[in-house]
Amino acid sequence: MAFYTFKVSKKIVSLALFLVIVVTWVFLTPSNYDVQVFGQYKPIYEGSKDKKIMAFTCNVAWGNEYIPPLLEIFKEKNVKATFFIEGRWAEKYPDLLKLIYDNGHEIGNHGYSHAHHAQLSYEQNLNEIKKAEQVIEDILGVKTTLFAPPYGEFSEQTVKAANSMNYRLIMWTIDTIDWKKPGVDYIVNKVLDNKGNGKIVLMHPTEDTVKAMPTIIDNLHREGFKITTVGELLAE
Repeated sequence: MAFYTFKVSKKIVSLALFLVIVVTWVFLTPSNYDVQVFGQYKPIYEGSKDKKIMAFTCNVAWGNEYIPPLLEIFKEKNVKATFFIEGRWAEKYPDLLKLIYDNGHEIGNHGYSHAHHAQLSYEQNLNEIKKAEQVIEDILGVKTTLFAPPYGEFSEQTVKAANSMNYRLIMWTIDTIDWKKPGVDYIVNKVLDNKGNGKIVLMHPTEDTVKAMPTIIDNLHREGFKITTVGELLAE
């Protein structure tokens, strides 16, 4: 039997050892960046699918005339929702904000000036959230902990800013696009055709939304769904 020997330079051995160490470090060392952006701090699009629970959210920056009738429907149907409030709107209409809160609904943060958060720096994102938070707290005495970015736009800087203030960044599973005035039937069908455990429904205070709500709520209740706030959905 023949034996062969190969001479390997010390330089090659050192390089190979170095590569092994680097690869091991990459795979075994946790990255704070990855954890924060793509782990527990990623935007939330839905809750747990273990129970028949859905959350309703309503972004408020306009549509004042439709808020009282929407609240009446929610009260009649025994539904609580999460209202994401724009800071500028809250400053102008504190009584409407109080009306929403006094009806037992959850209040979330929708930024101060309805900015395009994906285009903002970290500091600008931070300031938008902080300013809206302060306005709402001055009016209600309540600190918001949920943030829904206007237009559904966000960037890494938005996620980092929200996380630094201990906010959860909330998106949606079902978008009614009611602001486009698609009609009552469209809104009803959009929600009922896409219903499911843990789903988050996005709406706004519009005439079509008010007209669609009774049918949507009655059908979901009939099918055994509980409609609640984002906070309760996530707690479940």
